[in-house]
Amino acid sequence: MKQSLLILALATSSALFISGTLMPRLVYAQTTAQAQSIDLAGETVGAEPKAFLPAVGHWRIGEENGKKLLVVDGSRWARGQASAGLADTARALYGERYTEFLDNVKAYAYFPMAVAKDVTDFREGAISFRFKGMDGRIDQGAGILFNLKPNGDYLALRANPLEDNLVLWKYVRGRRSSVKWIRNTPTPSRTWHTLRLEVQGREVHGYLNDKLYLTHTLDAPVSGRVGLWSKADSVVYFDGYRIVPAAK
Repeated sequence: MKQSLLILALATSSALFISGTLMPRLVYAQTTAQAQSIDLAGETVGAEPKAFLPAVGHWRIGEENGKKLLVVDGSRWARGQASAGLADTARALYGERYTEFLDNVKAYAYFPMAVAKDVTDFREGAISFRFKGMDGRIDQGAGILFNLKPNGDYLALRANPLEDNLVLWKYVRGRRSSVKWIRNTPTPSRTWHTLRLEVQGREVHGYLNDKLYLTHTLDAPVSGRVGLWSKADSVVYFDGYRIVPAAK
């Protein structure tokens, strides 16, 4: 307990010096006991994940060096394809409102996404994972899906080893537009990297390999489901998906 309090105190007093400006680092949890890590150890290699609900694209459980991980397999992508069980997924996520979600998701089937099953309303805190871009000639997109609404609108913070950039996107009624675009963020393929999103009120911070690259103020606070996001023919490994809610 003393150690946890010491870590919290150090984090609270810390700051990042970016472009000549001191920027306070978001303290998003009092103890690690509040964190939620999605464990894939009990999943079946080769099968669709149970902890995530695939809505678009081909998602399966893979394995590397004896450790199970989640794979988006864009090698099977053909001009965007909704999951075979999309209707069931939509019902599981939003009940009677599933048709509204269904129609919107089909409009942007170019972008694979898998929704965390047991996280119903993320508002403030941090979401992070490790990713490794394995293949894809068009893209190797690895993104944090958040602010997912019952009508299918959402936000996504994504890295791309083929482009070395970090982008915050918004999707409104099937139309994608960039919110903020950061270049020169090296993330070579076939190498593990970490992506982290921190949200505090309307403030969004994006980190790659523990370095702050992106800051933005949203028009409204975040509220909705979360998950993983990718694009087109990307083949990407995901591991260590973790959510830490904000301290109250």
